[in-house]
Amino acid sequence: MTKTNETHTELALEIGASQLELLEKLCNATAVSGDEHEVRQIVLEEIKPHVDEVKVDALGNVLATRFGRGENRLRVMLAAHMDEIGFMVVKKHDDGLFEFERIGGIDERQLPGKPVLVGREHLPGVIGAKPIHMTTSNERKNKIETSALRIDLGPEIGDKVKPSDRAAFATRFEVIGPSLRAKALDNRLGVATLIELLKHAPEQIDLLAAFTVQEEVGLRGAGVAAYAFHPDMAVAVDATPANDFPHWDDDDENDRYNTRLDAGPAIYVMDFYTIPDRRLINWLVETGEQTGTPYQLRQPGGGGTDAGAIHKVREGIPSVSVSVPIRYAHTAVSLARLDDWAYTLNLLHTALGRITPDLLAGERRD
Repeated sequence: MTKTNETHTELALEIGASQLELLEKLCNATAVSGDEHEVRQIVLEEIKPHVDEVKVDALGNVLATRFGRGENRLRVMLAAHMDEIGFMVVKKHDDGLFEFERIGGIDERQLPGKPVLVGREHLPGVIGAKPIHMTTSNERKNKIETSALRIDLGPEIGDKVKPSDRAAFATRFEVIGPSLRAKALDNRLGVATLIELLKHAPEQIDLLAAFTVQEEVGLRGAGVAAYAFHPDMAVAVDATPANDFPHWDDDDENDRYNTRLDAGPAIYVMDFYTIPDRRLINWLVETGEQTGTPYQLRQPGGGGTDAGAIHKVREGIPSVSVSVPIRYAHTAVSLARLDDWAYTLNLLHTALGRITPDLLAGERRD
C-alpha cells in the first residue's frame, strides 16, 4: 500500500546544503562492519553540541541522550547503523594481489572490475578477474566465486596493506537532479536522519539515539545498545530495497517488496526478524495522514533492521522500522530520491512530537 497526497503540508525540517554536505561526508567515509571508526568520528563531531550525554560503548556504538522536560516522559530509542557492506583482506600474494572475503550480503556477480578503497588510508585498488578473452565457455556460464577474485593494489601500495584490513566500494557521493547516488546510502541516510532529529528533538520525550555497529553481519550492535538504554519504545531508521523496475510480464505480481521510489518513507508491517508493534505502526500512519506526508507500507518480506535485535532485549521493547527506499541496495552504487529522505525525516520529526504516555497505554493488540 502506498499513501500519497496531491497537496502536502509544508515541511518543518528542510534538506538544505548543510544536510547534503553531511550526507556526502558520511557516504564517502568507509565503515565496513567491525571498523566503523570514520563514521563514528563524524557522528560524534556533529552531535556533541546537541546532546546531554554521549558515550562510545565496548562494541563501538555511539549512544547519545537528549533529555526532555516535564514528568512521565517516555524514553524513545532511535537506531541507525553506521556500518556498510564491504570486504576484508585475508591473504597477500605477489605483485600486490590480495585474497579477500565479503562482509555482509554482497552478490558476487557484481564484483569484477569494481574500484575499491582499502584500509584507513583509502588506498585505491580494483577487484580483478580473468578478462573474457581468457575464459572458457563453461566459465562464462557461471558466476565467478569470491575465491577466484583478487583485490589488485599493485606492488608499491600493496606493501601498506595487511590481512584484516577492510575494503569498501570507491563510489563517490553525487546529487543528480532529484536523486542521490552513492555507496552506503544504506544506511548513511539513517545516520544523517538521526543526527538531524537530535538537533531538533521534541521536549516531551527523552530521545535516545543509537548509532550502531555491525548491523550488516547480524544486528550485533543494536541489542547491546538497547540493553544499555532500556527504552520504552524504539524506531529503527534504515534504507530498504525499492522493487520498482517494470515487470516484463504484466501478470508478474510483486509479492515480496512493494516499496518504490517517490512514495515517501516505508513503514514496516513485518520483515524476516520483526513483527512491529501495531500501536507504533498506527502512530506513524496517523501522523502521515494528518500531516499529508506521503508514506508507504512495506509489505511482509525478507530483510531486517536493527529492530530485529532491539525488540527482544530485556522484557521486550515495542519496536517499528521506517526506511528510505533505495534502488540497487548492497551493490557498489545505490540510488535514492531527495524527497523520500525529506519526507522520512519530517514524518519521524512530527511523529516524535506527537508522542504521549498514552501511546503505549494498555496491552499490545495485534
